[in-house]
This record gives sequence, C-alpha cells and structure tokens, in this order.
Amino acid sequence: MAPTNGTVPPPLAGKKRRIGVMTSGGDAPGMNGVVRAVVRMSIAKGCEAYGIYEGYEGLVQGGELIKRMEWGDVRNWLSIGGTLIGTARCKAFYERPGRLKAAKNMIMSGIDALIICGGDGSLTGADKFRAEWPGLLRELVENKELTSEEIAPFKHLNIVGLVGSIDNDLSATDATIGCYSSLDRICESVDKVDATAKSHQRAFVIEVMGRHCGWLALMSALSTGADYVFIPENPPATDWETQMCNVISEHRKLGKRRSIVIVAEGAHDRDLHKISPTRVKDLLTDRLGLDTRITTLGHLQRGGTACAYDRMLSTLQGVEAVQAVLEATAETPTPVICIIENQIVRKPLVEAIRATQAVAIAIEAKDFNRAMQLRDAEFAEYHNIYMTTTATASPNLMLPKEKRMRIAIINVGAPAGGMNAAMQGAVSYCLARGHTPVAIHNGFSGFVRHHSDKPLGSVRELTWLDTEGWVSQGGTEIGTNRTLPNDSDITMVKTAECFALFNFNALFVIGGFEAFTAVSQLRKARPEYPSLRIPMVLLPATVSNNVPGTEYSLGSDTCLNALVTFCDSIRQSASSSRRRVFVVETQGGRSGYIATMAGLDIGAVAVYTPEEGITIKMLAQDIEHLRKSFAQDRGEDRSGRLILCSEHASDAYDAQKIANMIREEAKGRFDSRHAVPGHWQQGNAPSPMDRVRAIRLATKCVQYLEEYVGMTPDAIADDRKSAAVIGIRGVSVIFSEMERLEKEETNWKDRRPKNEFWLGLKKIVDTLSGRPQIGEYCAVCGDGCKKKN
Repeated sequence: MAPTNGTVPPPLAGKKRRIGVMTSGGDAPGMNGVVRAVVRMSIAKGCEAYGIYEGYEGLVQGGELIKRMEWGDVRNWLSIGGTLIGTARCKAFYERPGRLKAAKNMIMSGIDALIICGGDGSLTGADKFRAEWPGLLRELVENKELTSEEIAPFKHLNIVGLVGSIDNDLSATDATIGCYSSLDRICESVDKVDATAKSHQRAFVIEVMGRHCGWLALMSALSTGADYVFIPENPPATDWETQMCNVISEHRKLGKRRSIVIVAEGAHDRDLHKISPTRVKDLLTDRLGLDTRITTLGHLQRGGTACAYDRMLSTLQGVEAVQAVLEATAETPTPVICIIENQIVRKPLVEAIRATQAVAIAIEAKDFNRAMQLRDAEFAEYHNIYMTTTATASPNLMLPKEKRMRIAIINVGAPAGGMNAAMQGAVSYCLARGHTPVAIHNGFSGFVRHHSDKPLGSVRELTWLDTEGWVSQGGTEIGTNRTLPNDSDITMVKTAECFALFNFNALFVIGGFEAFTAVSQLRKARPEYPSLRIPMVLLPATVSNNVPGTEYSLGSDTCLNALVTFCDSIRQSASSSRRRVFVVETQGGRSGYIATMAGLDIGAVAVYTPEEGITIKMLAQDIEHLRKSFAQDRGEDRSGRLILCSEHASDAYDAQKIANMIREEAKGRFDSRHAVPGHWQQGNAPSPMDRVRAIRLATKCVQYLEEYVGMTPDAIADDRKSAAVIGIRGVSVIFSEMERLEKEETNWKDRRPKNEFWLGLKKIVDTLSGRPQIGEYCAVCGDGCKKKN
C-alpha cells in the first residue's frame, strides 16, 4: 500500500519514477495485461509501481485504494478477464475539489507519473488533470495542505494513455485493447446462431454494442457473412427498407438458407431516427415472410478472458507506456499508445481525442462522409469491401467484358485458419467485378493429375453460393498439399501445359513457405513457358508466420488463440498441483514466432526458439531460476509455470527431454511434465482477425491482379512486380516483388525471412517473466546471487 505516515516520500534516485497505473471507464478484456506489463516493466527499470484501485475514485479517495504492487502481485493476470484493480464512475473527479484531492493523494504516495487505460472520456479527464496540475499544486500550498518543499519534486506530472475499449472507437489506432476479444464473442455467438438459422431457414437480427462506433457491427458482419449491417457512421439510403429486403431476397434466390442482419446499438437512418432490431425484424417478417428472431448479445460481448491478440496488444502497449514515461520531459505532450497495422506507435492524446469526438459531431450534423473519413482508413476500406462482397447484382461494379479475367485460385502447403475466408472474399469480389474465379482443388498435384477427371475434375469455376459460409470454416474447402509445380512427379512441363489448357489470365496463391517457393518456381519458369507469363500474387497463410515479405500470415492468430486456450488449461492443472512446470512444444517449423508470441500472451517462464537454440548452460540457468521462483512462493500462491519450446529449437533437446531434466534437477522440490498440442494448434474456426484480414487482403490481391488487364504476356513477364507477395510490414500493407524477396530477404535453408521482425519481442518475454540472462546466476553457490564480473 502507499505510504500512510503523513509525510511525502522523497523522490527516487536519478530518472527512476513512482508510476501509478489505473483502469477507468468500461472494463475491457486485456486491461489486466496492461497492469501486469506496467508493474513488471516498472520494477525491471528500477521504478516503483502503484495500483490505483477503482479508477478515478481511487485517486480521489486515496488510502487503501492506492497500493504499491510487487512482482508476484500480477502473476497469472493475463488469463483473467475484466480488470482486477477495478473501475468505477467518479463524479467527484469531474469537479475541481475532487481533482485537488487526487493530486494530494498522488503526492502523498510519491507518485509522479500516471498510466491510464480507459476510453476517450477517461483519457480526456487525464489530460485535463495534467493541464491543471501546476494550479492544483499551488492551491494545495495556499491551503496549507502541503508545503512548497513537499511539492517541489512533483512540479511536472507525466501521463500516458492506453485505450481500453471493446468498441474500438479511438480514431488514431487500428485496434483498442479488448475490441478483438469482444469481436470473438460476437462471432462465436453468430456462428452458433447461424447453425440453427440454416436448419429452419430463419432470419436473425443480431444487436451488438457500439453506440457511436460501428466497428464491432461492421467487423462481425464481414467475418460471419451477414447479409446486411447497420452502423452509426454510414446510415443506409433513405429507402433502406426496400434496399435491405432486395439484398436478402437476392441472396435467398441464389440458394442461401439463412439471413443474418447485424445492428449496432447506435444505428439510425440518415435523419438520425433510431433503427431498432424490432423494426428490422418486422420488415423481414412482414415484407419477406421470413421467420425472424432477435438476439441481443449485451454484456456477453464484454466478458471473458482476453484473446491472444488483446494479450499481446495490452502487454506491448503497457511496456511502451512505461518507456514513454521514462523518456518524457515537462514539455512532452501527453501521448496515447496506439497500433497501426503491426506497429506500436505513440500519438498526441489531445489530437486523438479531438478526432474521435469529431466523429460524433459529424454524425449529429448528418455529415456521414466526414464521419467515415474521421475513422481510420482501415475502417472505410473494410466498409467498402463489405459492400462490394455482399453485392450480387451491382452493374456499376462490373468491368467491361474485355477487362474481365479468368483467375485461378490455389492453396499450397499446410492448412491455416482464414484460407476459406480468403477464398470467399476473393470469389465474391471477382464475381462483383465480372471476373471468373476458378478453384484448383488439392494443390498442384490435384491440378496436374486430376484436372480432367470425370464427372468432376480438380479445376472448377466457382459461383457466389459455392463459397457462401466459408468465412467461418476452418481448414480449406478446396484442399491443399505441399506439392510444388516443379516436383519430379508432376514436373513444370505438365504444370505449364495445364495453365495453357485452362487459359488462366492470373494466379492467386494462398499458403505458407511452400506457396512462396511455388510462386518462385513459376516466376523463374516464365522464359520457357508462355502460359506462365501471367500476373501472380501470394497471400501468406501459415501458422508459422515464416513467409518473407510480411509480418503477418493468415492462420497465425487462430493458432495463437488455440495455443493460448491450451496453455491456460494446463496452467490450471499446474496451479492445482502447486509446484509443477509444464514444458509445451509449439509448432512453427524453424521459426520461433509462434513460441515467442504465445510466450508473450501467457507469461511463459522461458521460450526456446530455433533462432536462439538451446544450450546446456541455458537450461541450467532456467532450472536455477525455477528453484528460486518456487522457493520464494508465498503459501497462498498456487500458480504453475509454463515453458514453451518450439518444435525445432534444438536437435538434442525436445520438450520431453527438457521436462525430464527439470524433474531430475528439481530434487523433489517441484515437478515437471511435457505437453504436445500438435496439430490442435491449427485451430478450428478461424479467429475474427484471420477472417477479416483474409477478406481484406484477398480483395487487395485481386485488385492488384486487375492492374495487369490489357498487358501482353511478355510485358507482364518483364514487369518485376507481376509476381508479388502481399504483406503487412510495419504500418503499411504492401506488395513486395518476388524476385527481390528471393534474393535479399529469404533464408532458404531455414525456411524463414532473414530478418524476422519479432526477434526483439523475445527480450520483452524474458523481462516480464523475470528470466535471468546467461551468467546472471552464480554458478558457484547456485542460490540465485548475482555473478560478479
């Protein structure tokens, strides 16, 4: 707890700070991850961490609601939903006397920096608090509550904001902490509703949260294949009743057995009249004669544990927030920690809040174009993709006949979550534009060996109904394997002959490192085979996330969610046994991405990767760390420990051997087991992130192929960009030339990129787990003392 002896504690030496952390506003999955990261990173940096309980109420009340937090206080918090330090509305903080009390309580606790995780209202209050800080201190001195000497070390207050909100309503970031967990709850619920709807040919109207922001509604509509969606930022046309009924009628005529309409709770028409689920239900019942039901998900969307992405996001943003505090000066504007595509960034809090609030103002003014523009660019892009891929009869989207293509779509490599979603997105976009999407079943071996089978060959044109519902299906409906076009049993000659036979104008490949290799082989064979002089694009899809040219692959998020669920379950077993370590073997080939990110998501004690390898010295040090850790456990602490070992981290030490070594060296003080989730890590239904990104990236891939319409085969072959990989790199989605990736960025021996973006995250995993570095323990005494140089 904070000091209570009535004196102001002296400041810490040097640049070390006493950092307070609080959660405010509505709770969101991942908030506990923020607190854990802030507490442990603060301690690791030599600072002190203080938990401020019950949000701003804790700041105003002080006393027992401001507590110093130690390393072990936040153990296992990653897997717990909600916020363990609480959140509450505080009317007192809205008034200056309340903020005056809060300032005094902070000084009496010695807190000189504040990290707040909450919504825009909470962050607006924080920035106002900082702006008033000098005046509050003067008032405390004038009121003789504190002396000038006592406030002297606290003249500047640094505040850092993190956005915890399931609505994803901050305009400056692609994702807020908790939004993907909430989206996961919605998709899981709609997937289940979908099954009963199909059985009875019913329609369902699903109401989701989102008073001023339609992100949850839009993303859930996109990732569940909903027929229609209502969002506050972009209301439907004036005749929306007829428009909605026409869309759903058209889908029914095509053979669709169910209808799903997603309604954001803040949905309204262009005159700002509320569109309620009941009104939508009555329209579907009365005009279309559909048996229609309403499902309101309510607070189900807010509860439960955080998904893998939100655990990662909360941890990395919490770490970045501490770093921002330590780097801040008196002149530094209050930052808010955001994520753009795949990169953590800092942005000015005031500007982010202003842009967010401007959305509501634009909506009230009926300036819906501006409201869409004020959301991040990704939001508008997803909306356009949804409108395009759900349109079955839109002449304005159709290309002239001479610009329409026959686009071959093939999966190569192991199955990955999101492959089917990418197929559905690509096919829907192709049909909307007038292209002919052609599925090649069972990879290149199916292409060469079975293209002419009767009555049904492996090469089949697809209709809109063929892929309906694929977005939520795991695996791949058209099959996949690891066969390459130049393998000896099928040969490049036969592959090229098949391309010529079916007169393809473009090739869309979905898969992992084998798919990357396949596109490389096809590109290199262009000089010899004219049929291969067509544009080719690869959408990376592999749980290993080891494809050059991208920092994200479809299926990796689904894999991480499956692995996190598995690890949470066995941690419970380890905790029940009090003193047990589980060594879990993860997939990932010769890339340690999955092991490292899962280690970040579950708080692993140690992570072993192929890039780093495993040495006997490393194992000895980790075992010594476990001895010390268990020895320091308090009697009430029942937490187990987890170690993650990538499947190819070492040729000598696998998960079972490591577990046996730990058990032997523990000498009965604790136990060890190994666990191998195996192909279970490939997941079942794809995660919402893999679904929405699959559709977005697949649409971009077809749009990229469209750029080559009208070019001659030779001109296409001469264009270095005509064989490319789409990828998320830093803050951008880019297409990278295959030829350059092959020569400059590919580690062909280990089947991974030469420079893996995530390698720096390994240090964060070790820091937050308290894992010592090599040589940190004394090899002589073996009891955890620091080794002297």
